[in-house]
Amino acid sequence: MVIIGLTGSIGMGKTTAARMLRRMGVPVHDSDRAVRTLLERDREVISAVAALFPDAVRDSVVDRAALGRKVFADPEALERLEAILHPRVRARSDEFLRRAALAGAPVAVLDVPLLLETGGDRRCGLVAVVSAPAFVQRQRVLGRPGMTAELLAAILDRQMPDREKRRRADIVVPTGLGRAVTWRALRRMVDSARKTDERGR
Repeated sequence: MVIIGLTGSIGMGKTTAARMLRRMGVPVHDSDRAVRTLLERDREVISAVAALFPDAVRDSVVDRAALGRKVFADPEALERLEAILHPRVRARSDEFLRRAALAGAPVAVLDVPLLLETGGDRRCGLVAVVSAPAFVQRQRVLGRPGMTAELLAAILDRQMPDREKRRRADIVVPTGLGRAVTWRALRRMVDSARKTDERGR
């Protein structure tokens, strides 16, 4: 099975690319969704977050917006939060890969925003970076509810620059030229990965 790491900076179109891959029949593990699930449903995680950031938890519910405001401006607080979340997300992605392999999937995708920043690319046979022009990225992100230029700047400070991600990618998937272009690039990538898997069997 070929493991593809799908990544890209905020607003670059990774969610759209992941949705397209699912439509192609490729299993995709969404690490952002795993984090949301942990913060919403995992009692142990919620208790740990409440102990560190009591103002971000009300009635055993994590206020993700309040939590985000606390950690994005405080690297040490972010590290403490990641120490809670990252091992659990890794365990979930390991289980996802195990199930995909047992099902005989030729290709599986790990959708991870900070794949390159955290060394997650070492688990992958192929790294795909979604990318769009900076002005498109900015338009997309600032159109989101609650997003500000300051918050965007803080997020981008945590992320590897797009040019460096593109340099380290095995494939760059364009997302600023229309969905048809993105679809074709992903289709070529998946077809190639499936052939690689067939040769390895």
